[in-house]
Amino acid sequence: MADKELRLALVCYGGISLAVYMHGITKEIWHLARASRAHRDGAESPDGSEAVYHALLDEIGEATGIRLRTLVDIVAGASAGGINGVFLAQAISTGQSLDPLTDLWLETADVEALLNPAQGPSHKLAKIWAVPLAWMFAREGGAIDATVEPGTRAEVRAKLEKFVRSRWFEPPFGGKELLNMMLDAFDAMAAAPCGPRLLPDGQPLDLFVTVTDFRGHPERLKLNSPPEVVETEHRLVFSFSDHGDAEAEFAAPAELAFAARATSSFPGAFPPATVAELDAVLADRRVSWPGREAFLRHALPRQHAANVADKAALIDGSVLANAPFRPAIDALKERPARRQIDRRFVFIDPTPGQRIGFYGEAPDNPGFFQTIIGALSELPRQQPIRDNLEAIGGRSRRIERMLAIVERIRAEVEGQVESLFGYTLFLDYPTPKRLHAWRSRAQVAAAAKAGYGHAAYGMLKVEGVADRIATHLHQIGDLPGPERWRRLRGAVWAEIQRRHADDFATSHAASASPATLDLLRAHDLGFRIRRLRLLARRLTELDQANKNAELAPMRDAIYESLAGYLECQRTDPFMGLREAARAADLNVGALLDSLAARMDLRTLDRETDERLSIGLSQLSKEMRRPMLLAYLGFPFFDIATLPLLQGEGLNEFDPIRVDRISPDDATSIRAGGAQATLKGIQFNNFGAFFSRAYRENDYLWGRLHGAERLIDIILSTLPTGASLGPGRVATIKRAIFLAILDQEQPRLAAIPNLFDQLRAEIG
Repeated sequence: MADKELRLALVCYGGISLAVYMHGITKEIWHLARASRAHRDGAESPDGSEAVYHALLDEIGEATGIRLRTLVDIVAGASAGGINGVFLAQAISTGQSLDPLTDLWLETADVEALLNPAQGPSHKLAKIWAVPLAWMFAREGGAIDATVEPGTRAEVRAKLEKFVRSRWFEPPFGGKELLNMMLDAFDAMAAAPCGPRLLPDGQPLDLFVTVTDFRGHPERLKLNSPPEVVETEHRLVFSFSDHGDAEAEFAAPAELAFAARATSSFPGAFPPATVAELDAVLADRRVSWPGREAFLRHALPRQHAANVADKAALIDGSVLANAPFRPAIDALKERPARRQIDRRFVFIDPTPGQRIGFYGEAPDNPGFFQTIIGALSELPRQQPIRDNLEAIGGRSRRIERMLAIVERIRAEVEGQVESLFGYTLFLDYPTPKRLHAWRSRAQVAAAAKAGYGHAAYGMLKVEGVADRIATHLHQIGDLPGPERWRRLRGAVWAEIQRRHADDFATSHAASASPATLDLLRAHDLGFRIRRLRLLARRLTELDQANKNAELAPMRDAIYESLAGYLECQRTDPFMGLREAARAADLNVGALLDSLAARMDLRTLDRETDERLSIGLSQLSKEMRRPMLLAYLGFPFFDIATLPLLQGEGLNEFDPIRVDRISPDDATSIRAGGAQATLKGIQFNNFGAFFSRAYRENDYLWGRLHGAERLIDIILSTLPTGASLGPGRVATIKRAIFLAILDQEQPRLAAIPNLFDQLRAEIG
């Protein structure tokens, strides 16, 4: 079978108490990752929805000959989505169970548990005048009667009265209470039975959590005049990674809990999160935090440098970045690739298009308070993600255009290669020495054919090398700010010019000076990676057309070689250069030489030639010919397409596709979106904090909606023209819905009528 990975980059929106609904979705994503891991390991089918996913992967393999693995390797979240992203990432990286988190959501994500004791009513008669306000919200025939099971209505009314009578003009919910809840959840997950890590060895998991710095921190901007200005930046992104190391700790629970607490500090409901608050909670729990300084230096670099990190006031991440696509997109640059990839960005939006209706039907002209409330909380959260999706779409269109150009000029390029080498090329045994000589000859010929256009192509390559080195050193040094990157980039470029390594001209034998060739041989990772990725794409095209098992050794050779080059893009192997990269008096020349020595691309090139030689030698003449033509024709293709890609090359082979999970998209059981399914949308999305019945309802619908959309996404990876047969999709969805109901009914005792309704609707 051909191996293929469906890689999910998950982006989780904010949603206040709809965090419980999103937990149901992320729980289902976790079940899919577990089922896929078991399927790849040849383990027995688990129970519940995992058994359905496991059987579906089997069926796909039988129908298409593709061994599909589904994994989540990038997670980004804000606010309520940030909390769920934190815990999902912990479960994926460590193999821990999310079941204890479910119990915690259902039992303690309640207004009474979250209420700050200091802000609650001090006695029964405190603010007795506020009771009519609670009655107004909870009057008969109102929202409670319409959305809550009869047995829980008294509970909701009592909690609402207590909430309304709590102290005003101070956040009613407690920051320490929320933080303790997060730490309790991590303790419960650690104490529960643990399985294997849910990612392949060497596949990193990256987590990004957005936070808003209330006071802000200074950032310098370059202008024409004045040359420099200082702006206040409020956006922060807490980033975590396990670097693909199954033995290493993903992150300290205290750090993950702090990220979850900070990103969910909904303005007005919770006090801002502070490091001082975390220190106090850890002291009360008698928990040490040995990595405190390293975490603060990484997460709050400006504040740490100014020695005020413990005073930073951090509020809800969705205030400024409710849909954190950007850090997830940036994380694509360090992805390994050992097989064909289908990359998806999947975003969870619990209430698409919903406006928070404080005033019912909006008047023609918003009033004073409506304007203020909308500006402070509603409008920033509801900003569309068009800019993010257009960035992804633009990148995908460039790749599609590049692939179309490659296909269009393939016949011409193959003709050039055949005229250069003659037909005897395909009769010769492709030894490593011959591959090296053929490759060099093809590159010289491509440069000569390109004429003066090769100088522009060559400068684009050198500029790309300078950008990559500066970015790599910036990541290794882990010092903040664009100004630092600009300084590194300027120093790298000055060193390249000092070495005369930017000299392209037809007067040189190879159309470039010896110093320029030395630079590219030592540092041009991009060229090698693009060549192997083009070769992998050509192999996939041949495999789809011929279903030829003899291509397997060639596939292994390509992906093993690609993995070595991609490893050089990661920061972990170069941590020994951190202090040198941070030095105020940068010795860029020494750093360039150290990077080149540690990457040792010449050795990787030699090993690649040996692998490709073995792979090519095992192919028939019919298969060897197109593979050799693609390999030796790559310089011609690259000269034609690199300017189109603006120097970025191919990331993970193919265009990115975007999928959404929301109530509006999962209609197999019940149409009508959030209004027809979710209870937590009541009370301006705070509803699930008032009733366990609300939470159980939303959690169950989250699992059902998540399962339906995940099956849709999995089936969308099938090759064009492939299908599972008439009626199979509906049958699979029905099976997974019933499996979820059977699994959850013993746990969700507050909503018995919903189970009866759902079983009737599912049929």
